[in-house]
Amino acid sequence: MALGLILGIGRAFRKKRASSLDILTSKRSPKGYYKGKNCKPTGFHTRKGGYVVVPEKLPNYVVPDLTGFKVNKSIYFQKVCPRYKNCSFATEGACYSSIYAERARF
Repeated sequence: MALGLILGIGRAFRKKRASSLDILTSKRSPKGYYKGKNCKPTGFHTRKGGYVVVPEKLPNYVVPDLTGFKVNKSIYFQKVCPRYKNCSFATEGACYSSIYAERARF
């Protein structure tokens, strides 16, 4: 009897490691918890259920001028497909469509 009481008290004070390592969702959290998507709000909610967007809270992306900047292709099909090595840049679209057109048809 005394041993069972001591073991029960020990179980109550033991750390619950497995539950603390789980992913936090709205089902494993207090009532009314909303996790969100880790993005900053761009406005505020009104009393009547509307939403007002504040222009100062919108993200402002500063992009440099890219005129005269040579951009290369990000994917070289010569490395992907051995049949594509014989194609030049002028016939690239025709070569691509001849190789992959049959796979794209339904």
